[in-house]
Amino acid sequence: MRDNINTLQNDNTQVVGISVDSPFSLNAWAEKEGYNFPLLSDFNKEVSAAYGSLYESLLVFRGVSKRSAFVVDKSGTVQYAWVSEDAGKLPELDPIRDCLAKCG
Repeated sequence: MRDNINTLQNDNTQVVGISVDSPFSLNAWAEKEGYNFPLLSDFNKEVSAAYGSLYESLLVFRGVSKRSAFVVDKSGTVQYAWVSEDAGKLPELDPIRDCLAKCG
């Protein structure tokens, strides 16, 4: 997302990353990686569960977020959802761009 932020974020959109990591870990990760968008902590795993993007178990870990991408409009309606069972797979950005162009 960082490398494509200019094609995903504008005056009407905001890119955010959400992870089940602690806020302290996320701050360190954002600084190390030079992220230019906010990272939010879902430490209690409530958002990941609500969006259907939480592994019950992944390898030896429990409660890990799945690789996911969502476009949520200003009213809170999910306009686009992509959730992968493959933790190594990144979302395709063109469908996200298309949704952003169509949704406003």
